[in-house]
Amino acid sequence: MAAFSKIKALLPSLSNSEEKLALYILSSPGALRDLSSQKLATTVGVSQSSVVKFAQKLKYKGYPALKLGILDDLKNVETDHQKLHGSIAVDDDYETMSSKLLQSKIAVLNQTKNLNDRHSLADAVELLQNAKRVLITGLGGSALVGKDFSFKLQKLGITAISEIDGHAQLAIASTLNTGDLVFALSESGATREVVNVVNEARANNTPVISVTKFGDTPVSLHAQVRLYSVAEEAATRISSILARTAQELVIDMLFISLMQSSSSRRAVLEKSRDVVSQFRNL
Repeated sequence: MAAFSKIKALLPSLSNSEEKLALYILSSPGALRDLSSQKLATTVGVSQSSVVKFAQKLKYKGYPALKLGILDDLKNVETDHQKLHGSIAVDDDYETMSSKLLQSKIAVLNQTKNLNDRHSLADAVELLQNAKRVLITGLGGSALVGKDFSFKLQKLGITAISEIDGHAQLAIASTLNTGDLVFALSESGATREVVNVVNEARANNTPVISVTKFGDTPVSLHAQVRLYSVAEEAATRISSILARTAQELVIDMLFISLMQSSSSRRAVLEKSRDVVSQFRNL
């Protein structure tokens, strides 16, 4: 569902022509099977160049790649649309509530996985491996995910700092340099406190890894590596749960990749596990 996720994430920032294309594709994805870029442009009432630019804005090489992405997603669109937009009602019984929540999480995890490519993940792993200090910045639920990530990094022997307070994060960011790293978590990509930390990092030539919604955001704009997480805005009653679910997948993929890439990191992790295990049966 990466293609649909990208379109939905970019909707608020699209031009009039791009919005027409987006809304048409979201409402009639199956129609693209029989439409060339010229026919799509004529059907929607935009220029052919607008179709090409729209595809490129979604990070596809051109319309054929976008069309392929849409058709690949189409087989699951009806099911996932229902799952993502179905809200949990007050009078839902246990089976209904748990089923809605589970299916929403599965859909968000699949979309988040598809939005992130192996090259970006590898670049992020390299930055994490080489950083002297990693400052993790995020507010609210993102701060909780950041705290979890800091524990994971520390167990691998990587110095990671995670403070809940936005002012504390900014103060620490002012001490960073080119050998350090900022890991910025923001579902919207526009959290003011996180933007401030990223701007401070930029002023100090400190590299940034961002984890935001898909597209250009104030947080991801100057990041050396951009990673993405998904949480459907329409699912308002469970959106924060879905946001954390998506972000947790990203940090867990990074954690496992770090273990895979370094035997010394694995040894440090095993040592920390052995130390803690001594106290479990007391």
